[in-house]
Amino acid sequence: MMPSSQRQFIKNTGINVLLIVAGSVLFALSFPNLFFPKGLPIFAWVAYVPVFFVISRVSIGASVFWGALYGYAAYGLFNYWLSVFHPLAGLIVGIIYLTYFAILFPFLKLAEKLFSQKHYLIQWLIWLAYEYLRTKGFLGYAYGITGYSQWEMIPLIQIASLFGVWAVSALVLFPSVYIARLLSFKRDNPDRSYVLFIKQERLSLLIWIIALSASLIYGFNSQISYQDAPVARIALVQHNSDPWRGGLAAYRQNFNTLKRLSLEAVNQEKKPDLVVWSETAFVPRIYWHKTYRDDPDSYELVKDLLDFLTTQDIPYVIGNDDARKELTDEGIWDRVDYNAVLLFEKGEEKQIYRKMHLVPFTEHFPYKTQLPFVYDALRNADTHFWKKGTEATVFETKGIKFSTPICFEDTFGYLSRRFVANGAELIINLTNDAWSKSLPAQMQHATMAVFRAVENRRSVVRATASGQTCAIDPNGRIIAMAKEFTETQLTVEVPLLTTRTWYTKYGDVLAQLFVLLSVLSIFIGTIRLTIRACHRTIQKE
Repeated sequence: MMPSSQRQFIKNTGINVLLIVAGSVLFALSFPNLFFPKGLPIFAWVAYVPVFFVISRVSIGASVFWGALYGYAAYGLFNYWLSVFHPLAGLIVGIIYLTYFAILFPFLKLAEKLFSQKHYLIQWLIWLAYEYLRTKGFLGYAYGITGYSQWEMIPLIQIASLFGVWAVSALVLFPSVYIARLLSFKRDNPDRSYVLFIKQERLSLLIWIIALSASLIYGFNSQISYQDAPVARIALVQHNSDPWRGGLAAYRQNFNTLKRLSLEAVNQEKKPDLVVWSETAFVPRIYWHKTYRDDPDSYELVKDLLDFLTTQDIPYVIGNDDARKELTDEGIWDRVDYNAVLLFEKGEEKQIYRKMHLVPFTEHFPYKTQLPFVYDALRNADTHFWKKGTEATVFETKGIKFSTPICFEDTFGYLSRRFVANGAELIINLTNDAWSKSLPAQMQHATMAVFRAVENRRSVVRATASGQTCAIDPNGRIIAMAKEFTETQLTVEVPLLTTRTWYTKYGDVLAQLFVLLSVLSIFIGTIRLTIRACHRTIQKE
């Protein structure tokens, strides 16, 4: 017969597995997914209850395993489409989040050891600090930040104009830590009621209720009226093709589609002020082939593009691989590629922006010397590396001042804030998500752009290869959306504003405060616990 201790271990393990699965599913369903294309934002308010409850059930040592399991499961479900992006992408992201949560869970458990009854507040701070920190550095990745799940809750997300998405995350996360602590309190004190815990912890609950109420009041009253603002009319071209696939014949076919859709837009009775093509929509390197003519077929296609643009009275914004001869790290002059946006007027290149925040591993890997085997594996998997741009360009044409975060860049608040601080009155995102062949992937990306609009009170328009091509007003409402996976153009009118928000001025100060308070809490808790241990030792002696 199986020993009772072994039966109990199996039972506890089974319960923990079920809780981890439940937490992973709730997390994935909170965001756009296969079953609910817009996501179920209500789930985010309780998505982490199973996670924090598991932490209350395990030791610090065991929390490493359960954190790793949650990280891999949650992001495997949420970002299932990454494996389509690149053979290594799904595996790499899975390993990264397995590692992140294997580190995070012990700190969450340590908070429980250090602060006893009030530990849930420290866990809340630590989780929020983690959400901010994981957007920084080479591995920076913003998908899955809790606040992004609330993109349709327009009154709630207006606080992003003050503190960014982090304030929304703070409000949404609190119920999970509170309820999980309530459940663990009842488990540890079966003779006491839930009401007793609520009475004991009423202050934190009251502060959260006040903060949520104040945020909603602010949200209903702070939305911008832009009826009298100047308007820009933008034609967004969606050619419904992954531009990098198929070789030169496909590139020419894409160009013909882009030209046809553009002419459809500019031939409207009310003409656009600007025509926008998506990220690297035109693949042959315009500057390189025009200058060096080392490939006659590519040069011919570039010439056809420039001849077409010469006939156009309307400026064109085009995504392209901008290749230049530069001195490389090896000390030789060679071709260097940038993921770029170019502004053309009558066939003349007027301004350029080069992508500054590149996708880790698949667009950029700065550790060639330190990790040559990883670099070689990425190269062998047909990875196309770019060089980082350095200038937060503000384009200006026809009186419109705009900046163009490229694809992944619109998922980071700091970048759009930098563009607006430099004078941008409109944010134009150029994206290629066609590779994913996934509506949830495209929707997850688009919903983060909503926050860039609210944070800076700027209109945001997105020209994508296959979706979600859309326009977002300065209050975060999606006011126009092209049908996904179709060849089409979407012409939109959006207001141009010059107002500066608190977030534009001060950025991620709230998130940085979460980091500071988390570090101080752990430090103070550790010192206090050490002093108590020393005091007990002295008493025994």
